[in-house]
Amino acid sequence: MNKRVILASNSPRRRELMGNFGLDFEVIADNTPECVDENLTPEEIVCFLAEFKGNNVISTLDSSQDAIVISADTVVAVNDTVLGKPKDESDAEKMLLLLSDNVHTVYTGVCVKDICTKKSVVFCEKTEVFFKKLDIMEIKDYINTGEPMDKAGAYGIQNRGALFVKKICGDYFNVVGLPVCRLGEVLKKDFELYF
Repeated sequence: MNKRVILASNSPRRRELMGNFGLDFEVIADNTPECVDENLTPEEIVCFLAEFKGNNVISTLDSSQDAIVISADTVVAVNDTVLGKPKDESDAEKMLLLLSDNVHTVYTGVCVKDICTKKSVVFCEKTEVFFKKLDIMEIKDYINTGEPMDKAGAYGIQNRGALFVKKICGDYFNVVGLPVCRLGEVLKKDFELYF
């Protein structure tokens, strides 16, 4: 099957993970401002935003195209508090203090849509992450690297933030931003994409 595959994401991490599939794909990012109901659960938020991003990209395409659009959104949640990307360095520090010596859950919502058939699959993957106790200088030094500023929960597990992670329960790649195993299963089973 020779379908066009589109990743609707600005994230270089998602782009890199999509490369693992060995599929030819292109990136069309959605830059529409996000607005979400704060009463939603973390699972509902990421699924809503993943679908929102995918629909925005689809609205810019010709509806007769034989294409599959993949979109995703990731948040970090501690108890009932949802952490997106930090607004500034002070916000990043607050987030990292909250994560310190604590367990949090990373939720990634994924939406896969076939433009021609209108078939759509939306799912959420979650992974528990256990942080060691961080001291304030560790946090400040990490923030000074700039790494936390574009990441949900103010850390990147695939980079220097890995130094804070004692263990995880679930899909590592989900914490990076794309649950590749589950996405691969959906692409094969529901969209007959083989790689």
